[in-house]
Amino acid sequence: MPRSILVTTIAAAVVAGLSSGVSAAEPEQQSRQEAFAAAADEFGVPESVLLGVSYLESRWDFNAGTPSTSAGYGPMHLTDIEAAGGGTHHDDGTEDPRGDSARPTLLPKAHETDVSAPPPDTIDDAARLTGVDAATLRVDPAQNIRGGAALLASYQRDLGIASNSPAEWYGAVARYSGATDTGAASAFADEVFTTIRDGIERVTDDGQRVRLPATPVSPNTTQVTRLGLRVTQTGEAECPRGLGCEWIPAPYEEFGNNDYGNHDLGNRPEAQKINYIIIHDTEGYYEPTLDLVQDPTYVSWQYTLRSSDGHIAQHVKAKDVAWQAGNWYVNSKSIGLEHEGFAAKGTWYTEAMYRSSAKLVRYLAAKYRIPLDRQHILGHDNVPGTTPATVRGMHWDPGPYWDWSHYFDLLRSPFFSTGTARTGLVTVKPRFETNTVPFTGCDKIGSGNPCPVRGAGSVVLRTEPRDDAPQLKDIGLRPDGTPGTMDVADHSSRAETGQTFAIAERRGSWVAVWYLGQKGWFHANDGVWSIGFVITPKKGRDSIPVYGRAYPEAAAYPTGIPAQTVVPLQYSLPAGQEYAAGLITPSEYYWAVTYDTTNHTVVRGETKYVQIQFGHRIAFVNVDDVDVRPSFL
Repeated sequence: MPRSILVTTIAAAVVAGLSSGVSAAEPEQQSRQEAFAAAADEFGVPESVLLGVSYLESRWDFNAGTPSTSAGYGPMHLTDIEAAGGGTHHDDGTEDPRGDSARPTLLPKAHETDVSAPPPDTIDDAARLTGVDAATLRVDPAQNIRGGAALLASYQRDLGIASNSPAEWYGAVARYSGATDTGAASAFADEVFTTIRDGIERVTDDGQRVRLPATPVSPNTTQVTRLGLRVTQTGEAECPRGLGCEWIPAPYEEFGNNDYGNHDLGNRPEAQKINYIIIHDTEGYYEPTLDLVQDPTYVSWQYTLRSSDGHIAQHVKAKDVAWQAGNWYVNSKSIGLEHEGFAAKGTWYTEAMYRSSAKLVRYLAAKYRIPLDRQHILGHDNVPGTTPATVRGMHWDPGPYWDWSHYFDLLRSPFFSTGTARTGLVTVKPRFETNTVPFTGCDKIGSGNPCPVRGAGSVVLRTEPRDDAPQLKDIGLRPDGTPGTMDVADHSSRAETGQTFAIAERRGSWVAVWYLGQKGWFHANDGVWSIGFVITPKKGRDSIPVYGRAYPEAAAYPTGIPAQTVVPLQYSLPAGQEYAAGLITPSEYYWAVTYDTTNHTVVRGETKYVQIQFGHRIAFVNVDDVDVRPSFL
């Protein structure tokens, strides 16, 4: 099928953007492939093992010398927290994670826990083993690969194993993950050896073609028992086999005055269908984030994923409702996944975490019959505010550096063209590696300082079909009516990979879509043509309201349960405009405001809503206000 492909590389942009002045690609005399071969030979590591480990950490990318979400640098993900620094706190901002106006607002608060506490470093050991200083290991891809090879070789020596067979390197690979438990270490090593068996080839973010030929191998998995790791406590974790998930429960506790935390018990999917999986980032490192979710007075989510090895911990059962997305309607119908990382730091997410997350989401989607598309797999940044007052305070993670295209490839549901330029819809799909959007504020939101030059999944929408035209306006995020900015946290005029919009106009190489009641332009080669359904206001309506939650009408509430006001957001949807339709959903409200679950009730109404892609976030419209039709008519 036709796919949107850009053929340029970002090597020149990366070189221009590196403050250190170090080139993004190796010297001409040694390619990335040759660097792997040379390092493998120098340190006696099977080349397939070195390539497999590097792919699972970084996909062989250099990432412009910037750190990953867990402070790892370069193709081998050598960690150096001192250079990378910490991030913002998970509890910054004004979002009420519960998002239920029937209960007291749960406001952000300071925690004694340091959520920026780092993982252990590996770069110092690599420097000692290679004789190359840490600064060079961070910015020189070839030396970084040498450092990773030296670490693997040292782990193999510690195991007392002398063998050139890749099958005998399972224990060293498992240790390289940095995991502290057997399940996580084994899951990482299993994925590396699956990659070795399957083989893979790709062009990296800095234009280097690297190939790992398919290599039959049956690794000696018993070696993991020799690493001295704790045995994984799987407990009640709900995960597919092979992921090594552990059960670290969030507390459900009562603390007087009818107050309790940090989630609500439920009976899903019997009582309520689970429609969504929400992708978050932690805004902190893994271990301190676990402390947050175990605070009985505060927030919760279902799963936390570690960056370095993709390890998963579950905290809240899928049947129960976590306080995670800032919108009670979405919370009550979703499962939340927190990924170790920082949305605003210009950092990158590891392949190990992408793969674990995709396996988990595929499992959950199959179990709860959740379609694998961007109408159901949402970023936290796609969740709407509940009322006009909450829109501005909603969180915006996982941010533009989350690679939705690659993630959906791993979900086995890739984005591709399903229509033509005449079928009415376009799905955003820039090439992540080459889409170097000039964001600012990665050092501090609002600073105006350029972010690291690296790939992103966003496209910026313009009021006219030219690159220097003003951005659109989002009166919810910027009530003063000023246009959107390039600040990394400002998605006033920004569409994200996988989101589908109704086409408003085409002009040359540009396409305009309907967005927050406006016409927004972007380059057509940053999308693929699609087909589906659209909504438009019913004839005779000048405009219709849009909502942030699909609540029932007042008459649906039984005695004893106060009716929740159906409050329109500050936007409107004018006549003559069309928006891509997602699911059509009945109205629901989960009444759960007490620790005692005996009076918890799911209220269902006669009203039905259509979920639409309204702006960067989704929204809901009353089905009685709109006409729904195929996009090509």
